[in-house]
Formats: sequence, structure tokens, C-alpha cells
Amino acid sequence: MTALAWLLIAAPAAAGLAGLLVHRRDFAVVLAYTGPGAALACAAAVSFANPQASYVLADFGSVTATAALDLSPGACAVALATGFVSLLVQLYSAAYLRDDPRYAPFAAQVNLFCAAMLLVVAADDLVLLLIGWEVMGACSYLLIAHYAKLPQAPGAAAKAFLVTRFGDVAFVLGVMITGVAAGTFRIGEIHDAPTLAMLLILFGCIGKSAQFPLQIWLPPAMAGPTPVSALIHAATMVAAGAYVLTRLLPAWPADLLLVVAVVAAVTMVGAGLCALAARDVKGVLAWSTVSQVGFMFAAVAVAAGDAALFHLVAHAAFKGLLFLTAGVVIALAGTDGSLRATRLRPGDSRLAFWAMTIGLAAMAGLPPLGGFYSKETVLGAAYEAGTPAGVVVFWAGVGASILTAAYATRLWLLLFWRGPGPAALPAVPRAESFSLWALTAATVLVGALYYAGPFEVPELHGDLMALLLLATVGGIAIVADSWWRDGRAREPVPDRDPARILGRARGALAEGLYAERLAAKATRSAAAALSAAATTLDVRLVDGGAVEGSARATLAAAEHTAEGHRGGLVRYLRLSAAGTLVVAAVAIGVGLWN
Repeated sequence: MTALAWLLIAAPAAAGLAGLLVHRRDFAVVLAYTGPGAALACAAAVSFANPQASYVLADFGSVTATAALDLSPGACAVALATGFVSLLVQLYSAAYLRDDPRYAPFAAQVNLFCAAMLLVVAADDLVLLLIGWEVMGACSYLLIAHYAKLPQAPGAAAKAFLVTRFGDVAFVLGVMITGVAAGTFRIGEIHDAPTLAMLLILFGCIGKSAQFPLQIWLPPAMAGPTPVSALIHAATMVAAGAYVLTRLLPAWPADLLLVVAVVAAVTMVGAGLCALAARDVKGVLAWSTVSQVGFMFAAVAVAAGDAALFHLVAHAAFKGLLFLTAGVVIALAGTDGSLRATRLRPGDSRLAFWAMTIGLAAMAGLPPLGGFYSKETVLGAAYEAGTPAGVVVFWAGVGASILTAAYATRLWLLLFWRGPGPAALPAVPRAESFSLWALTAATVLVGALYYAGPFEVPELHGDLMALLLLATVGGIAIVADSWWRDGRAREPVPDRDPARILGRARGALAEGLYAERLAAKATRSAAAALSAAATTLDVRLVDGGAVEGSARATLAAAEHTAEGHRGGLVRYLRLSAAGTLVVAAVAIGVGLWN
């Protein structure tokens, strides 16, 4: 079982490295399937044994770095979700990128991405975890920039890399401080950590999971291929920050949980409003991911790690389904994904219609789908916490549930109920269809993990279930009422978009409250200020002071020396006599002193 635990990570890593060396598409396809397929099989096997393994990597005397794995039941569940979604993404990508000449490196990078996430999931040593953490950042850059000729792709990739790197610097510092303070990097042995270290790690997790205030990189990342969006949002990268926080919960100072609660509350509600105003299909889903990961942070804020992992697994199923279905819908409609232009009739593709419907229903929290159970466990944990953090995330979660139902309903109405779609529809490839069927089944069945899963979550509360359903129905009703009123208006709104209920704030919310513009302006201003300071330092201090000043001092000393050498013989004799007298006086004085 220990060998299988290492193979869980080694299989997709080896397939990814080998894939970088092959050029034939058929070989690349085999490697694409082999890596995550083997990882999924290993995750299923080790879930029955939950093995541990440890090998010393480096001994620094007072602290040791080890190659340690710890596959607890929760970790195995996340590993299964990662392997399952990665395999379906690879299957979908083989059809989606069938005409792409760069498919081979793309498939290899997906396998490396999968291996990096599995390393983060299984690692029981913070130094080992850092390796997976950093590889994910590199793979995200390469995958988002896959469409290199797309104008916005390189910029989106650079933004994702730099923003997450900004958080990663804090994360690395936090890991180092924690290891030194605790005397170990073993996650299972860290039970107390300095407050500063936990704040730094939290900041790194906020960056990786696109939480407030570092959420600006995720919506632009939709410039990458749709399978990349599904992978980043469902099974890797965005979930990594929340997962690491659950692993470090025993070391969290209680007073810092309120900070996590505030981050989660602002993110859940703010991203929900942005999703309600988003103008394209993938934009709605991107903002919904930011909001749904906020639910995971909310569970961490009330020390309910298993509730966070349960929602992570449920989210992996329905968000993977939604993104892959979005790719099919956009391809069938023949658009760029704009909500104004993208439309289908339910009968145009029964599979796409029902896959999108079930995915949105799960995200909105309709029973008996997994999203309902996972959200109920998060709200139940907040309800039972009885702490200020619990109060904050509970009411923010209720508000976010209303918004989730609202933007899910809006997306569903705009995609399928605005009249006829295109006359001629391309056929959906079998590989894509299989991926949708498999994720649909997972979305329906993942709720069973509440009853027979590895998670220790709060029992269902009848009053909370009723409140969650009421919030969901309320969100649906708000959008449905706006839709109905637009339909009955004498001069109907051209795009008949229920987001009109947001009024003047709609434009600002669609732009993410201009956070990206503000960040860009702040970055440019900071760069200009630093440039001006560097110029001033160089011109006035280095050139004016050090270089020119030293030159002037040298010239002045030379002039004084030359002046001293212009005197006559009498002057030289006087100076010599005066110097001799001074030396003699000093010598006599020293002698008398001794």
C-alpha cells in the first residue's frame, strides 16, 4: 500500500514528463489517459488502507524535512475526486482539441497539474507540499496561455501566475516560520504555530483559491481552453488553498478564525453578486467558483474541516460538469460564450440541457443533489459553532445561497429559454458525451457521501434544511419574477436579462467591482513611484553624490596639494622646521607621560 501511495503521485507525473517528449498524437493520447487513470486506481486502492510513509529528505539538526505521505480518509476522497475529474478532462480534451497541433504538450501539462495536486493532497510534510504547490503555479501559467495567439491569453496567464506568486511568497515564509517554531515540518505533528506564520499561510491560500482580495486572476483565466477551466476550478489549484487550511486546522490560533470568516463572508456574497451580473457563460461559472470556495473557507472558519472537504468534493463534481457542458453549449451555439448571443433550445441537445440543468441545480443546492448536503453541513457547522466567526459565515452563507440560486437560474433561462438557437448543430463527440454522462452521475450520487462517506459532518437540521430551501427558492423567485416582467413589458428588453434587477450597480458588478482595474492602476502607480525613487537615488545619490562628489573631492585635494608645492625654498624650510618642532613636542610629551 505504501508503494501504491507513491504511485498515486508518480504515475501522472511520469506520464506528464514522458508526454513532453512525444510528438505523435496517438502516443500522447495514451499517456493522457494512463496518468490520471492509474492515479484514480491507486486512490481507490489506498482508500481502504489509508497508508503512511516517511523518508528523510534533509536533516538540518533542529528540524528535518521528510518525504512523508498521509492518506487519511478525507485525503483519499479528495484524491479520488482529483483523479476522476482529471481523467474525464483528458478524455474530453482529446475530442475538444482534436485539431490542435499542440495537443501533446497540453495533455502532458494536464498530467503534471494532476500530479502536483495529488502531491498537495497526500503530503504530510510542508516542504514536500511546497513542491506540488509550486508545480501547480507553473502548470497553470502554461495551460491558461495554451491559446498563445488569443490576444488575452498571455496576459491572463501572466496575471494568474503573478497574483498567485504574490501570495506564494507569503506562503513560503509562513511555512519556514512554522517549521522552525514547531521544530518539524510534519503536518501531523504541528499543533501550535505562531500567529504571523498562520497569517502568511492564509494569505498564500487566499491567492491560490482566488479569495478576496486576490480574486482578480481567476475570471481572466477563462481565456484558456474550457477543459483547463474545468480542471483549475473543479479538481486542482482553486481547491488547493482550502484543502491546505483544513490540514492545518489543529495549529490555527482561535482568534485568527474570525479573519478567515470575514474573508469567506466577503468573498461568498461579493462573488455571488458578480456572477449574477456576468456577461458570458464562463464568467458566471468563474465567479461562482470564487463564491463556492468561499463556502469551504467558511467551514474552516468554524473549524469544520470535514464539512469543507465534503463541499470540495461535491463542488468538484458539479463544477467540472458545468464547465465541460459550457464548452459543448458554446460549440453548439457557435458563439464566443457571450450570454447575449449564446442560446439553445432544450431539444437541440438533450444531453447538454440536462447536464447543465442538473449541474446548476446542484450548485444552487436543490435536494437530493450533493450541493444541497454539502452546503447544509457547512451552514450546520456554522450554526453549531456558537462563535462570532460562526455567526458571520452563517448569515453570509444564507445570503450567498440566495445569490447562487439567482445566478444559476439566470444562466439557465438565458441559455435555453430565449427562443430558437442555430439552425444547424454539429454533433457532440462521443468522448465529450461520455465525460458529461459520467460527471452527471457523479453530481447526482455525491450526496450519498453524507450517509456513507469518510467525512465527519454535523447531522442534518430540519430548520436549517428548510432555511436553505427557502433561500434557494427565494433566489429562483427573484430572477423568475424579473424574467416574467420583462416578458410582459410592452417594450421588452432586447436581451431579456434578469440581471437588470441590479440596476446601476450591474455594470460595476459585471466588471468585478473594477477590482482588476484598481489593481492594475495601483500596480502602475507603485511601479512609477519605485521608478522615480530609483531614478532620484541614481541621479542625486549615486551620480551626484558618490561619483561626482568623489570626483570633486579628489580634484579639490589635488588642487590643495598642488598649491602646497608652488611655494619657494624659504616656505619649504619654514614648514619643515614647524613640522620638526611639532614632532619633537609630541615625543617629549609622551615621554613625560610615561
